[in-house]
Amino acid sequence: MSRYRPPTIPSSPYITGEGVLKLRHELQYLWTKKRPEVTQAVHEAAKQGDRSENAEYIYGKKQLRQIDSRVRFLRKRLDVLQVIDQLPADKKKIFFGAWLTLEDDDGNEKKYRIVGPDEFGDKDEYISMDSPIAKALLGKNLDDEVTVRTPGGEVNWAIVDIKYGE
Repeated sequence: MSRYRPPTIPSSPYITGEGVLKLRHELQYLWTKKRPEVTQAVHEAAKQGDRSENAEYIYGKKQLRQIDSRVRFLRKRLDVLQVIDQLPADKKKIFFGAWLTLEDDDGNEKKYRIVGPDEFGDKDEYISMDSPIAKALLGKNLDDEVTVRTPGGEVNWAIVDIKYGE
């Protein structure tokens, strides 16, 4: 059995202004606050003697690897991200950054915002532009009907509101 993993499909390089600020703050926090704290804790644990059985030392080294991995990822990702902060000319169509309200056949409404793949986990109403739902919605107009295939079956939605900005 090999350890080969097929390459992943690259995610879209787009992000909102708020999203890029959040990633930059996370990078700054990890590099200037968290990593020095963990490094100091590892240093103190190393002074206690036998490192092979020292849980604080082993856990601290693992934490440092995780922090360094996330810092590397953030630095590389921030280099390729494109901040989209311009409003579209046609505000009655769904584009990146749109807040939209959908209504299903039963009259239930859901509110979503289409954002980049690096920020969709921040809030429940954020959906990635690479998701099947967002792909079905992008470019649609107000009052259009959209059918989306979900694991639970097909869902029909009507677009009842589109807004840009908070």
